[in-house]
Amino acid sequence: MARQLTHEQRITLINRWKSPPGTSEQVRLERAERMVKEAVRLHEPFHGFSITVAAKGSYPNNTNVRGDSDVDIKVQLNNLFFYDGASWLNRPDPYTGPWTPEEFRTEVERALVGHFRVIETDHNIAFNVPEIVGSRPSTDVVPCFKYVFYDNSAVGGQYEGSIVFGRDGKKIINWPELQLTNGKAKNTRTNLRYKFVVRVLKNVENDLTAQGVIKALPSYFSECLIYNVPDHILLVGGFDDAVRASLQEVYRQLTDLWFGAQRMVEPNGIKKVFGEGQKWTEKDGRELIEGAWHYLNYEG
Repeated sequence: MARQLTHEQRITLINRWKSPPGTSEQVRLERAERMVKEAVRLHEPFHGFSITVAAKGSYPNNTNVRGDSDVDIKVQLNNLFFYDGASWLNRPDPYTGPWTPEEFRTEVERALVGHFRVIETDHNIAFNVPEIVGSRPSTDVVPCFKYVFYDNSAVGGQYEGSIVFGRDGKKIINWPELQLTNGKAKNTRTNLRYKFVVRVLKNVENDLTAQGVIKALPSYFSECLIYNVPDHILLVGGFDDAVRASLQEVYRQLTDLWFGAQRMVEPNGIKKVFGEGQKWTEKDGRELIEGAWHYLNYEG
């Protein structure tokens, strides 16, 4: 069981946690992104191809927390893309260029080694560029391809995302641009409280993990849970009231016998929070919220 904060401690921490990392940490994050872009730009086999290098996840979404701000960067080939949902009216021409997932992954590795010299290559999805204390954070670089899902209900008739091929052959589809757009819109509608509450829950998760109360969970999980809190609940009372009400609402959904948890969606608005391929379970969510409720001393 986690230790409990006093009311005064809780208010002090919440007011500190509501802010993103400071200027020096932000500079380090930006430096990591800039260096990966330079590595790709200088790699000759990539010349002449459309490649997007961009941070994804908590850093561009401004939900990263102090001292826990690793960077995830996608290196996305746009010339070759995969798709679903296409009809004969919008089916694109088949790709006839030189790249396969294996070849692209190999060249991304060569580009990173040529620029950084030392990287970790044994992960299934990403290459890791190790941290240099005071200079740049640990950086995960993900080779991926443009992915399009055709849907008449979408703006422009399609959703654009990224498809990643792991070393084990499994495919993962991500929607970083939709996550960014939807997160910004929700944050605006809630007077910035959405991302504030996300940061609070991420910090609590870090503390609970350090105390051995729960297992370590991806920080994105906290973002997914809070995204499903209706806007009007995030606008309740003061900041402390908003955190309390948000935890109550998430727990209500996670324990709803009528499949409440199965209706929860990621911030991209497309992918379900719980299901095949996710790194967490509904039980993980309940334990996180129960631990946060006790730790923040909302029981009284």
